[in-house]
Amino acid sequence: MPPIDDHPLRYKMANELHARPFPSMEAPCSAAYIAIKQPNDAVSRDRQKDLDHLIMLLDRYGAPHPQPGATHYYGQIGKHWLKWEQHTEFVTYTVFRESAPKRAFDPAEFEVFPADWLEQAPGQRVTSVLIDIRERPETDAEITENLDEWFVTESLAAACVLDNSGVVAGDFRIDQNGHLRFAVFANTGTTDRRVGRIVQRLCEIETYKSMSMLGFARVRVLQPKLNTLDTQLTSLMSAMSDDKASAEDTLNDLLSISAELETLSAQSSFRFGATGAYEALVNQRIEALREERFQGRQHFAEFMMRRYAPAMRTVTSAQGRLDAMSSRSIRASNLLRTRVDVERSAQNQALLESMDQRSDLQLRLQRTVEGLSVVAISYYAVSLVGYTLYPMAQATGITKGTLTALVTLPVVAFVWWAIRRLRAKVE
Repeated sequence: MPPIDDHPLRYKMANELHARPFPSMEAPCSAAYIAIKQPNDAVSRDRQKDLDHLIMLLDRYGAPHPQPGATHYYGQIGKHWLKWEQHTEFVTYTVFRESAPKRAFDPAEFEVFPADWLEQAPGQRVTSVLIDIRERPETDAEITENLDEWFVTESLAAACVLDNSGVVAGDFRIDQNGHLRFAVFANTGTTDRRVGRIVQRLCEIETYKSMSMLGFARVRVLQPKLNTLDTQLTSLMSAMSDDKASAEDTLNDLLSISAELETLSAQSSFRFGATGAYEALVNQRIEALREERFQGRQHFAEFMMRRYAPAMRTVTSAQGRLDAMSSRSIRASNLLRTRVDVERSAQNQALLESMDQRSDLQLRLQRTVEGLSVVAISYYAVSLVGYTLYPMAQATGITKGTLTALVTLPVVAFVWWAIRRLRAKVE
């Protein structure tokens, strides 16, 4: 086969599919996880700060640095393994401990992240999780005893996952140390990579759930503004049918509301879009667990359906309401603008009629002035002609009065003809 040039991104695109493998974890063990996000404009943040913060942690443990511009890292720090990933809006740190702690969900597991290092993080904590991975006991009664001890029963979700490879559980509540808790009971014979996939899915579910709830928080702030604008918009639309109301003033008010709605839409469009994407990821990750009911308890999909889905529907509803209000304001503005144009056309028509009347008056006045001009010019012209012909009158014996009478009509006719001709040329 003759050589062929590769696309410059061919290998990069192929390797991207394998850039973030699942960790391998052998029960019993544990994991500590944290996600950090800048509070504002996280998408356009300086990503080098994320990498610099990772390097600060690696230097604490004398670990090798990642490649410049890296978006993921996996390596050993002390007695632990660290997995770092940079995402569109946040970065995540997952630390795996290869042996089980002395007690479940020991907050000391998070001491792998130094306190002063956390204070220098280029962002804020979105979520943090402690995951306890154990071998599945011989009886489910022991699992039930642990779940009742570790979690709030009212919100506990538990399920058998990945073709009964193990049991996972969590109550999605923040404990007194500021972390969420998940428990994994892996069956004997479950491979290390499958355990790692389970842990990774749990971290992703919690992270994407937390990120999507930012949209719900945005809606709570947005709702009072939407209620106020909706009331104002309805009032203005009602005023449109009132002939006494000034159409231009109403239009200005409508344009002001439209501008505010467009501003809210522009400020919220990314968050609403991201919320929908994160919600889809949460549902996909739960579906990938292939849950089966454990001892009749609610599983993760059921928990999300009851607790999480209503919040996402609220976000969708608010987005639809904002779009609908924007469309209403645009339609109302167009209708009112048409009314203003019609009123202005009527005013322009009245103005043209008034101008026609004034032009007619001016024409009449002009004709009157022209008549007077003919008289005045004729008077002076007759006098001049008379003075010119007086010597001839004396020679012929014609009196001045007779001569003046004879030249008056021809002179007047000539003046009238001359003025008419001049006006014709001007027009």
